[in-house]
Amino acid sequence: MNRPRGGRRLGRDFFGQPVLDAAPLLLNKVLVAADGRSGRIVEVEAYHGEQDPASHAYRGRTPRNATMFLPGGHLYVYLSYGIHSCANLVFGPEGDAQAVLLRALEPLGGAELMRAARWRQQHRQDDRDLCRGPGRLCEAMGIGRSLDGMDLTDRGASLWVTDDGIDPPNDASRTARVGISAGQDRLWRFSVPGHAAVSRSAGLKCVAIWGQELPLAERNLL
Repeated sequence: MNRPRGGRRLGRDFFGQPVLDAAPLLLNKVLVAADGRSGRIVEVEAYHGEQDPASHAYRGRTPRNATMFLPGGHLYVYLSYGIHSCANLVFGPEGDAQAVLLRALEPLGGAELMRAARWRQQHRQDDRDLCRGPGRLCEAMGIGRSLDGMDLTDRGASLWVTDDGIDPPNDASRTARVGISAGQDRLWRFSVPGHAAVSRSAGLKCVAIWGQELPLAERNLL
């Protein structure tokens, strides 16, 4: 596991970008928790609000998805299957409901905390799986529903994103999003080519069509 590096904390200007511009730029940024856990972002999916039939926001604002309608820079966390947290970064202006699902990280710091969080009931204990898949990522990083609505740009936040000087890949992989039944023609899943931490294409689907979590996952990616 590589050591985390210092970096510039991303502010409202970065998160104010349109989601389809910002999603590939998130690759190789670092998600940091106040307790020392951190990981390099290597796989994401973009969801384009009410224009996107695969987004929670497709049919408008509800109490469940209200965080998506906040200004860019907020954290949207919800439960998949009522159990597994999934973390999304909100982008764009207030009301647009654009968001990026974090699908995989390369662990950098806080390895012992990640292992303690992840290996409680796991028979297979491989560090490559610590943050590979959105459910695993949240478990390893200590992200739960209590963090929904957090402003990642607030200096008092317990979670934030930094740029440590490693550029996004020029040749980022761009494929269909995982496990959705609408919007399959939109190649809005971005990843670092060949990275060992990128989840399998048949992994957990964490953004569902309105009102329904679609059970199309391989549970071993959680």
